[in-house]
Amino acid sequence: MTDRRNIVVLTGAGISAESGLATFRGPDGLWEGHRVEDVCTPEALARDPVLVHRFYDARRAALTRVAPNPAHIALARLDAAWPGELLIVTQNVDDLHERAGARRMLHMHGELRSALCAACGRRYRWDGPMGARPPCPACGVAALRPDIVFFGEMPYGMTRIEQALATADLFVSIGTSGAVYPAAGFVRTARMHGAATLEINLEPSQGSALFDEIRVGPAGVLVPEWVEAVLGEASLP
Repeated sequence: MTDRRNIVVLTGAGISAESGLATFRGPDGLWEGHRVEDVCTPEALARDPVLVHRFYDARRAALTRVAPNPAHIALARLDAAWPGELLIVTQNVDDLHERAGARRMLHMHGELRSALCAACGRRYRWDGPMGARPPCPACGVAALRPDIVFFGEMPYGMTRIEQALATADLFVSIGTSGAVYPAAGFVRTARMHGAATLEINLEPSQGSALFDEIRVGPAGVLVPEWVEAVLGEASLP
């Protein structure tokens, strides 16, 4: 490990599930009781903005009832102590990584605590409800929407992610299903550029066969163990 300087970490719903947040889809294919098509597409927002805003207002409010778990805290420790390049890419729209202290972060699917004005494109920190359709602080148009990447929209930061994967010595996927693209393809990109690959998941993902190493178990246990080992080896002469 001592010759590995650049690390890319991808996190998914599984890491936040251990803090009490619902995963993307349940066993019945629903997302917190809703079809994804009804709450997470541009068409859904245009068709029924009341439902979509109510859904995301509730999810935003739920963040006040959860806290970072040991996996978030361990990655924040890695962020603070790792001497090489590090990028934590999360598919999650919660702020648990930041609340744990991580700074080298990229939210590829947007953030619950952010509002996007569909009229002027400005973004704002947003903690309260959006369903009352408040006006945009900049342009005054009542066009604020959750700053979430809906299905059919381009994820954020793809150029930066691709650049990080191209120079990574190690790619680690934590708590992801391996089913949602483009994130599911990151392991292939990392391998193509010569990176070692590790999956940490509660159960093998759809892409487990692509990883050099798989560790199965709770992220709250396995991630702190991995971070401890990585930092310990980095400190060796």
